[in-house]
Amino acid sequence: MRCNCTAPRQTRPLLARTGAMVATAVTAAALLLATANPAGAGEHIYDIGNKTYKSECGTCHVAYPPQLLPAASLRLIMSGLDKHFGSDASIDPKAAEELGRYLAQNAGQRRGLEGTPAKNPGAGMTPRISTTPWFIKEHRKVADTIRNNKTIGNAANCAACHTRADSGDYSERSLRLPR
Repeated sequence: MRCNCTAPRQTRPLLARTGAMVATAVTAAALLLATANPAGAGEHIYDIGNKTYKSECGTCHVAYPPQLLPAASLRLIMSGLDKHFGSDASIDPKAAEELGRYLAQNAGQRRGLEGTPAKNPGAGMTPRISTTPWFIKEHRKVADTIRNNKTIGNAANCAACHTRADSGDYSERSLRLPR
């Protein structure tokens, strides 16, 4: 087969080697990017950096990432702290104001959060992360495990499976299902 290259004959091997090196480099970079963050391994890591939020909300339970509920649901939760899932979780007005701002700035905006009671305030129930379509989809393969495992208790006990939930890491890397 005859070469249609217009480069001088003596530079053709160099061009072939350069082309092969570029192709190899591109392939290596693509593989590196594909394996550097395998599917699920780096997802679901949230910055829960507000100290007031961690101390007020993380004392009784994991300080759930506010990104897991829309702003309307978070406002509904804040407005009912005196009857927060059967407990009086009231906080002082200054802390409530700070938390309100933090939650509003960090509320979830992803699709799949719209099934929360804030969209239907007449439902008379407090919004739960575990009832959002997003949560149900994420946990569909382990729903029976969550329901039937006494160690887990219920879907609100994120730390039973997500070993770094207290630091906002819900990635698959930190996931350990109890037996």
